[in-house]
Amino acid sequence: MLSALLSSIPGPSVVLETGRAITHGRSSALWIVLGNAIGGMMLLGLVLAGLGAVVAASAHLFVIVKILGALYLLWLGVRSLLAARAGSTNEFAAVAEPSATSRRRLVRQGFLVGVANPKSIVSLMAILPQFVDHTRGDATLQMLIIGLAGGVAQVGIETIWVHAAAGMRSWFLRRPRRIKAVKAAGGVAMIGLAGKLAFQR
Repeated sequence: MLSALLSSIPGPSVVLETGRAITHGRSSALWIVLGNAIGGMMLLGLVLAGLGAVVAASAHLFVIVKILGALYLLWLGVRSLLAARAGSTNEFAAVAEPSATSRRRLVRQGFLVGVANPKSIVSLMAILPQFVDHTRGDATLQMLIIGLAGGVAQVGIETIWVHAAAGMRSWFLRRPRRIKAVKAAGGVAMIGLAGKLAFQR
């Protein structure tokens, strides 16, 4: 329930996924969802391995990871703004199945956004232990199961976001300039999220 609630609040991943669903279609956006899920599983693995505690305890390492994540979000935002400015209003009309190269790029984007925020590690470290019952066996195994269940819930919620955004695609296509506006708005949102991440303590 908590994972579903947190996933329902739009963050960098949802902004990226819904923008892609509107501009390039549902299939393309779902590859980003997959990449983001893989990134989440990597963070879960780091927490279970104890490396999350290293990031949380080291102020310098936390800042380094945070700045790298903010720079990546900034790069995505600027690229989206440039694409909105340069793109033709007709280029979004057709929905094509992404190529193998495009799929790898989309999965990589989702993965990098998924691991870009070091606060996700801290959140996992703070939340997972609270659901462990030490009378029911190994704590690490319990946190793994809880984390995997949370990951499934996150994928489900983000998939709903993607389907909802893709369902609005026809409305945007009636006036293609609206799609350019979505790309621009997504770029601004990414830049704003990058700034928020960079200055969060």
